[in-house]
Amino acid sequence: MGSSEDLRKLRKKIDDLDTEILTLLNKRAEVALGIREHKKENFVCVYDPKREKEIEKKLKELNSGPLSDDSVLSVYREIISACRALQYPLRVSYLGPEGSFTHQATYNEFGGSAELIPAGSFEEIFDEVETGRSSLGVVPVENSSEGSVGTVLDLLSASSLTVSAELFEKINHFLLSKSDKLNGVRVVASHPQALGQSKKWISKKLPEARIRETSSTAEAARLASRSKEIGAVAGLHSASIYKLNVLGKNIADSKRNTTRFFVIGQQMSPPSGDDRTSIVFSLKDKPGELQKVFFQPFAEAGINLTKIESRPSKENPWEYLFFVDFKGHRDEKTVEKLLAKLSGNCVYLKVLGSYPVGDPGR
Repeated sequence: MGSSEDLRKLRKKIDDLDTEILTLLNKRAEVALGIREHKKENFVCVYDPKREKEIEKKLKELNSGPLSDDSVLSVYREIISACRALQYPLRVSYLGPEGSFTHQATYNEFGGSAELIPAGSFEEIFDEVETGRSSLGVVPVENSSEGSVGTVLDLLSASSLTVSAELFEKINHFLLSKSDKLNGVRVVASHPQALGQSKKWISKKLPEARIRETSSTAEAARLASRSKEIGAVAGLHSASIYKLNVLGKNIADSKRNTTRFFVIGQQMSPPSGDDRTSIVFSLKDKPGELQKVFFQPFAEAGINLTKIESRPSKENPWEYLFFVDFKGHRDEKTVEKLLAKLSGNCVYLKVLGSYPVGDPGR
């Protein structure tokens, strides 16, 4: 009887705490509604990655457990998502189908209260945001194993949209199936990259299985949901969407596979104190021009370059565009001065965006 009475008392404590939490959540929502009016008056975007980054940092500092930081942040992302939806319902376009890694990154950033819209191509995402049918878009820009996504860089160069935030998503592959036993899988399906990244595990665990390439990991999961003989190499997000069993966890040969995403929109993020700026430029075809016009001004300004790469220009053959990331925000005086100097020396220069530095460990 004693243990039963103790359990009843503990559950009563839980009930009381839930009542208190609910009251506080609604008080938070009322404040969010007040913020909505301020944002309307000042034409401020409802999505504020700077502010949300500050909240996440503070929560990590305050969290004393037993809940992990990841668990706390997961709960708060949904709270923020719900409060954001009260201010303005967000429509966010991403590269579909549902269950893709881009969908996973988009959901992790914007939560279940945002309307997530799958698009069939990168061009469609840009078009949806440029026309205002979507508030924001999420596009993959770089993978730690495969490098940059050239099509996205080209679209950014030609678009009027700005980069509002960067997200990092660890790409963990799982073997998913309707079957509850590994030996029931006769076909392994996935995107060629995911299959290649999980080749050793598949060869060891399913040496007799046939390989079937698909257009995406999410498409593989959809196929697996229709047949117990098919196993999909996909993300864990797909398992919940397509009601699949997990037959293999973290099966990729490399455990450091991460994709960087850009959130694209109409408005630039304000300085956060820890920002990155992305630009694209072209130069005259002269010996030493890149060193003199570009590298030297950065060195003199003491600004740290974090990435530079070139891509063929779509305008003329054998002409190149340079895509660059560096630390700092375009509204900072040092960066402002540097950009003015670069602009005078470059044939073409465009600021793609300034945004808070993302967390690669997320």
